[in-house]
Amino acid sequence: MSERHGEYKTPGGKLVVVDLITSDGILAAVEVSGDFFLYPDEALLFITGALIGMETAIALNEYAVAERITAALPADAVLLGFTPESVAKAVRRALDSEPETETRK
Repeated sequence: MSERHGEYKTPGGKLVVVDLITSDGILAAVEVSGDFFLYPDEALLFITGALIGMETAIALNEYAVAERITAALPADAVLLGFTPESVAKAVRRALDSEPETETRK
């Protein structure tokens, strides 16, 4: 398992942060945070739910990640200051980063 961290500052200046744990080529845990707004608040669960279980090889494809997030969001979700694409960029940066911690099984 390895922990990774990625950040992306949107063109509007909002920060999107992704902290994730990979295990055996899978996104095992994902936390998305930042200074953006999201309504309803529960929509964040749909974003993280769309990412957990995704193969890291697929998660490196920003288009595939954004598409998966978009498909998972409820119709009434409103994203202010960020987009599924900005989350995808933060995921990609996290996966491209050096692991923060290495944990043995």
